[in-house]
Amino acid sequence: MHGASLDLATADRFAKLALDCVHREYPVKIAHSLNSVQDVKAPRALNPAFYGCFDWHSSVHGHWLLARIAKTFPGSPVAAKARAALGQSLTKANLEAEAAYLRAPGRAGFERPYGLAWLLQLSSELNGWNDAGAKQWAENLRPLELAAVNSLKTWIVKLTHPVRSGEHSNTAFGLGLMLDYSAAVKNLEFETLLKKRARDFYTADRGCPLNYEPSGEDFLSPCLAEADVMRRVLAKDEFAKWFAAFLPQVPANGSTTWLRPGVVSDPTDGKLAHLDGLNLSRAWMMERIAGALPAGNPRIAALRATSAEHARDGLKAVTGEHYEGGHWLGSFAVYLLTR
Repeated sequence: MHGASLDLATADRFAKLALDCVHREYPVKIAHSLNSVQDVKAPRALNPAFYGCFDWHSSVHGHWLLARIAKTFPGSPVAAKARAALGQSLTKANLEAEAAYLRAPGRAGFERPYGLAWLLQLSSELNGWNDAGAKQWAENLRPLELAAVNSLKTWIVKLTHPVRSGEHSNTAFGLGLMLDYSAAVKNLEFETLLKKRARDFYTADRGCPLNYEPSGEDFLSPCLAEADVMRRVLAKDEFAKWFAAFLPQVPANGSTTWLRPGVVSDPTDGKLAHLDGLNLSRAWMMERIAGALPAGNPRIAALRATSAEHARDGLKAVTGEHYEGGHWLGSFAVYLLTR
């Protein structure tokens, strides 16, 4: 295991990254489909809840970060700041406008699956928080949550092949977040569908080409993301057998040389900085894959040692010095540290 945990000082530092961006409209990158000249609007008018943090999905998981920290450290000064920011964004009017935006013609592919999957993480975080403010925010979020679920259901049924990229379009990573949501809110119908599609896509996979990773702008590992979703779908013994055939490269001697952390050559380049996020996401995926294997499995040691190396490198990069990484890496760090 990577051994790091989230203390209050670290939480305060990561929360500051989200607080600095969730209501910062510019610079911004929008993926906006215009249906008419009336759709030519500023980001705040288009997406009144999630216009900050450079792009919609980073804003969404920035709000998730604030909810997770406020929930983890109730009564702290950082929790008060996080709650104030959440209250400003997650109003009934803002979220009804977000839902209307998502349901509009021509937006079936908006933020699918990555941004919508993170939106469902935000929903499950709020729904699982025994707090009056969180309950109201969760209720306000419901129209957008339902629109996201409907969009994802429609898509996942029609998808004939999984997307195996190392960026936002990766199907396995999106399925993993969606499965965690469906379990948290006890949506058995959605969970059953997602598990079926994961089995359809990945059960027969063997010998994932890990030596092709990473691509130069990855923040996800296609191989590990697939294993990470399958550990949610398969029983321990079934998963161990599948994993042995899918990633035979993982050694039984505890070595870390089979997978080295990514190195960012220029942290001011937003795409190249993705590799810092890759280190963080690899770290949590390896840790959770190790936890899904039966006790005594000989490859657990290598997974945990390699996870620790990636966590150290990834966490060192979460400084906020450059907005290119600061607007999103804090969310990945908190996701890693709070398991």
